[in-house]
Amino acid sequence: MKNFKIIWLFLLVIGTVSAQQEKGIVGINNWLNNWSQFMPNLVDYDEATQILSGNITEDTKLYKKYTYMLLGSVYVANSATLTIEPGTVIIGDYKSKASLTITKGATIIADGEETDPIVFTSNRSVKKAGDWGGLIILGNAPNNKFGGGGSVSSFYSELNASSYANTNYGGENPNSNSGILRYVRIEYAGKKIKSGGNFNGLLLAGVGNETILENIMISYSAGNSFEIIGGEVNLNKAVSYRSKNNDYKFNLGTQTQLFNSLAIRSPYISSSKGARCLLVASYDKKEEVDFTKKMTLVVAKNLTLVNDSKDLEYDINLGLVKEAVYVGENASLDMNRSVVSGFNPAVILEDKIQVNQENLEKIKFSNMYFNNCKGNIFVENNSNNEDLENWYGNSAFFNVYSKSLNSETFIDLTNKKRPDYRLQIDKIIATTD
Repeated sequence: MKNFKIIWLFLLVIGTVSAQQEKGIVGINNWLNNWSQFMPNLVDYDEATQILSGNITEDTKLYKKYTYMLLGSVYVANSATLTIEPGTVIIGDYKSKASLTITKGATIIADGEETDPIVFTSNRSVKKAGDWGGLIILGNAPNNKFGGGGSVSSFYSELNASSYANTNYGGENPNSNSGILRYVRIEYAGKKIKSGGNFNGLLLAGVGNETILENIMISYSAGNSFEIIGGEVNLNKAVSYRSKNNDYKFNLGTQTQLFNSLAIRSPYISSSKGARCLLVASYDKKEEVDFTKKMTLVVAKNLTLVNDSKDLEYDINLGLVKEAVYVGENASLDMNRSVVSGFNPAVILEDKIQVNQENLEKIKFSNMYFNNCKGNIFVENNSNNEDLENWYGNSAFFNVYSKSLNSETFIDLTNKKRPDYRLQIDKIIATTD
């Protein structure tokens, strides 16, 4: 009898934890603890003692005991492997618009630890978004462009590569392996580019599904935090914090699984262009893609997307708050068990998408928690969303709608150093509005 009671109590505890964390980011413990940093401007790093520049063409290891400076465009090339020890700090130089590119065929092993993450950051005393370029990983997985390849120099004009081999991406191997990024922070990246636009915090172009991408935090990026072009990417426990541009952008036929990840936007930092948490597109120019190939498909599960407004209505009236999710023509999104809190509205579909069963079956929202959004799902430039409300509001999708403050919705937002963005179910009051 005693053993039965113990088992019953164990199941009760597990069931309670599971219920509290069913939607949004999940975990018995707050997995943001120890390795993340929500106040990077208060962290001081040692002066650089080692310089990284030009091409790295042999297997190289970076050590925690040194602080490294990236000067200009740095490439890991010639199928070399760059290994970075846990706790290592790599500083991007502001003046030379530093960036680090892992070229196609090369590998990065940046395998940090929860208590000893690897950090990429700025070398300026007063750090700001866009201080340096960012991290670029180029792989051999497919995309949907004619010819199946491309070069990042077409939109990163600042990459003064000595050869096309250092900037090209794409191929025929969805299982290709570019290495490991785990317990890694990238801060203040997204340098402005002369031709317009910005670098991104992390660009994954043609990256294959054998690449390990877990526990990556990108803070204060002036470009997109995460941009995924083509490839087959599995991204787990990814955090985008106060990006000026999109938190996650998916394009050119990527087949991405995004799981247990967090995006926190600030209305006073976002670009006036209307940056989103998720931008899902299959192309920028329709004439460049081969429609016999796969279009973009994103499977997003247990995401938490938060707009950090102190006065949401005021910020909306100022035009500072946009939609959380934007889905483009011929792109597919399967989003479930996720939280969208405080946006205007939650989702917008490109106006080229016809609202019919065929298209809506490619854009799925199920077991969602839409909280405190000014409207839920709309077609771009169309204020009448009755058809969409009827479709996604069907009880078969198990979507929940609520009007709660962020402070009432999440476990602990008062701890600026170690916030907890897991959902607090017992304080949610669902509505049908």
